[in-house]
Amino acid sequence: MVFEQLFDTKSSTYTYILSSGKGREALIIDPVIDNTDQYLHLLDKLELKLVKVIDTHIHADHITGLNELNKRTNCTKIMGDNSKSEVVDLRVKEDDNIEIDNINLKVIYTPGHTDCSYSFLMKDRIFTGDTLLINGTGRTDFQNGDPYQSYDSIFNKILKLPNNTLVYPAHDYNGKKSSTIQNERENNPRLQVSSANEYADIMNNLNLSNPKMMDIAVPANVKGMTLDQIKSV
Repeated sequence: MVFEQLFDTKSSTYTYILSSGKGREALIIDPVIDNTDQYLHLLDKLELKLVKVIDTHIHADHITGLNELNKRTNCTKIMGDNSKSEVVDLRVKEDDNIEIDNINLKVIYTPGHTDCSYSFLMKDRIFTGDTLLINGTGRTDFQNGDPYQSYDSIFNKILKLPNNTLVYPAHDYNGKKSSTIQNERENNPRLQVSSANEYADIMNNLNLSNPKMMDIAVPANVKGMTLDQIKSV
């Protein structure tokens, strides 16, 4: 299997390239538009054909490479059915499956960080977007986020997976690449709560400033802007 985890230093975003092997079909999760050439170079090096690209949600801290990759490879653009993106080709819902050659991702609706947040389960690993981070959870104070939905998504869906399931988030700010369900359940400080109300109290009092790119990134990601469109703005 091909599994590439790429890191964008500007936004601390993890992007994932998946394939069952060299010369096969590939998909990308959470691409950053600035790194499009890097993705395409790696795909070419591994002789992979990009056929699908997925965003876990509408990002507020970077502009997605979703539409740019589609423009350059004709891959299918995929997001959850609650996404406000205007350029999605395939909208998926809870328990749907996304398939390429010998790779299957099960769709899990995990709102809370945003109302369009989805996670994707592949056998022994889950791509959690911003819903569950390593030793943290995604903030819930914009884009129709909701701490109670976040609690439900994490405790009643993600943490129900087997303990050894690997957790791959869309961001990390401390150099960590992955975790496990057991590690997050036992050591994530935001998950050491006894109720949804206690969790919501933590999330409602984070007092974080907005992401620097938010006013640019959110509308750009709804419109699915390409590099040419960004340059012309």
